[in-house]
Amino acid sequence: MLSWQVGAVKVTRIQEMQVPIPGGPDGGFIAEATAPALRAIPWLYPNFVNDQDQMLLSIHALLVEAPGLRLVVDTCVGNDKPRSLTGGNPLATKFLEAFADAGWTRESVDAVICTHMHVDHVGWNTMLVDGKFVPTFPNARYLLGRMEFEHWSAEGDAEQQAILADSVQPILDAGLAEFVGLDHVVSPNVRLVPTTGHTPGHVSVLIESDGESAIITGDMSHHPCQLAHPEWSPSFDSDKKAAAVTRARMFAEWADAEHLVIGTHYAEPTAGHIRRDGAAFRFET
Repeated sequence: MLSWQVGAVKVTRIQEMQVPIPGGPDGGFIAEATAPALRAIPWLYPNFVNDQDQMLLSIHALLVEAPGLRLVVDTCVGNDKPRSLTGGNPLATKFLEAFADAGWTRESVDAVICTHMHVDHVGWNTMLVDGKFVPTFPNARYLLGRMEFEHWSAEGDAEQQAILADSVQPILDAGLAEFVGLDHVVSPNVRLVPTTGHTPGHVSVLIESDGESAIITGDMSHHPCQLAHPEWSPSFDSDKKAAAVTRARMFAEWADAEHLVIGTHYAEPTAGHIRRDGAAFRFET
């Protein structure tokens, strides 16, 4: 279980799963990330690309313990929900056991942030109890991006509507949702930062405490290879050009600010610092 201290704030990673994903035009992820292109970025190996030239992606939640606040950022896929991401089969992971091992209870969570509303970021918003999906964190405020919710509510895709039905609607029904803007201030130590492009209302999460700072990326970057090539956009970025512009701009800003960067899908060691590397960037862990 990885954790980092940012001033008075502790961030802990709770992993749901890690998956190797091939790149290249036939991989269905980042078309430009062919084996030769990945090998040209040697610092990716062995942590972020394996010896078969597959990109390693982690799906995890981040628990943020700040003064007066227990916050969960992104809630993975969740159990008991058949999704295309999992081959149509529902997961049955020990996510909640790991959550408890971190010293947290479901009832102790004050707030939940979903950086956006894709399948692997909202799943543990709810859990199956007696055949019904109910809020996993019954005492939390679920901070949902208003722009993000409005966009996906109008989306015709059947699976996305299923995601909203079992992972968002029960939050609304329970009166736990709070719709927020792209720059919402969560607490004196935590605020949202607009990083749109991957989705229309995508945000990252900035943590500041005692002169130290960290950023939780969300999916504005899925893999460290995008530091070397901010122009590489996965097939499921809503606006590939806008996402690439956002990556280049934010990577430069975060490098200059010396933020600890915690990648929402970056494999272990997951966190590090962005350094300028010619016209692009690299990840230093």
